[in-house]
Amino acid sequence: MMIHEITAKAGAYKAKKRLGRGRGSGHGKTSGRGHKGAGSRAGYSARHQFEGGQMPFFRRMQRHGFSNVRFGVQFWTVNIGDMLDHPELSKGGAITKAKLVEAGLIRDESRPLKVLGGLKGHEGLKVKYDITAERVTGSVKKMVTDAGGSVTELGTRRDQIRGVDRASGDPTPKNLTWKRKRLELSARKKAEHAAGGKGEGKAKEGKKSKKG
Repeated sequence: MMIHEITAKAGAYKAKKRLGRGRGSGHGKTSGRGHKGAGSRAGYSARHQFEGGQMPFFRRMQRHGFSNVRFGVQFWTVNIGDMLDHPELSKGGAITKAKLVEAGLIRDESRPLKVLGGLKGHEGLKVKYDITAERVTGSVKKMVTDAGGSVTELGTRRDQIRGVDRASGDPTPKNLTWKRKRLELSARKKAEHAAGGKGEGKAKEGKKSKKG
């Protein structure tokens, strides 16, 4: 046997089926498009999950709840007890994300930092800490200030956009969100309507008194 006598395995190469070349080919006449309808016309394309105008399957199915998980903020969390257990941080001093990364208590500075009040076996906080973090719990603030330290709460990026000043202790957003703007506009319209109604009432009373 010579190399030129070796052929491909049967079925390895299949000729392309030509459309519209006689009924005997299996793809003649309508060329596999069927009779009439948009699908038989040139240039037809339907969007994903289109069912010819009837209610599509994904809309016929019942809805299943709602989750806020994609709107959540992922924090690096560190307990006060973790700092007290660390040989370098147990002496007190400034606490920042960079310092916690060096100490190995958090992986990196990609996420906002939240300091929690878990003491993990320690009786209390007796060293002075100057903590700078995006979020600090109320128990940590009390412990740190009682020990003579300070807390600087920066707030997350979302807090800054909404105008929430965490340092003041007031969680109310100062920047008008769409929802707050709508509520304030509604309240303003009600107040204007009420004021206008009173004015009209007084005007009518004045007209009646003149007639009398």
